Amino acid sequence: MYRKISSINFNTLNDQQLTDLLYKGLEDDNKNGDFIFVPGSSKAVDYRLPKAIDLYKQGRANKILFSGGVTWGNSTSTEAELLKAKALQQGIPENDILIETHSLHTKENVLASLLILDRALSLHKIKRGIVVTAPYHMRRMYLSLKTYMPSWLEFSLVVANDNTTKRDNWFLNPYGRQRVETEAAKLISYAKKGIILDGEVEISEDL
Repeated sequence: MYRKISSINFNTLNDQQLTDLLYKGLEDDNKNGDFIFVPGSSKAVDYRLPKAIDLYKQGRANKILFSGGVTWGNSTSTEAELLKAKALQQGIPENDILIETHSLHTKENVLASLLILDRALSLHKIKRGIVVTAPYHMRRMYLSLKTYMPSWLEFSLVVANDNTTKRDNWFLNPYGRQRVETEAAKLISYAKKGIILDGEVEISEDL
């Protein structure tokens, strides 16, 4: 059954429905793009960066855009700066790396990256981006991109799995459950408020 995200009552969702809401129908279409888009997080270097580098080396895109202005722990470098430094260490040419260092959350990742993309690649020439983020975050990331990026842009979606928030194991550990439940509540709230497009998702019937 397809339902608008804004119509979903978070408090009634079972584990299968939470999985459908965040994970279902977001598979990689394996198409090439003009850039690889990597929003930052506290663990982005560990999980998102290796996936982005793999895509770059496969020839899926010849530019990587790291986005994120948050600093974590004792670091004085932003998420994007850390990602760039690690990418350089792994042989990615500096000319192929773009960074955005001001955003503090997902919506700002998109908005602050618009100018970076326009200056580097010219927005009117860009047709497709390849998005790399955590699997539970992909739905909101994708809807944020579709809300605030130019309407002609398409996106290929590539999840970067960690150890505890995969589609088939998030419900087995407290950290994974907390991440998924928090994300699901946020996704529904943002759709209701109009912060992101109110997409349709296929949700399993109540068991």
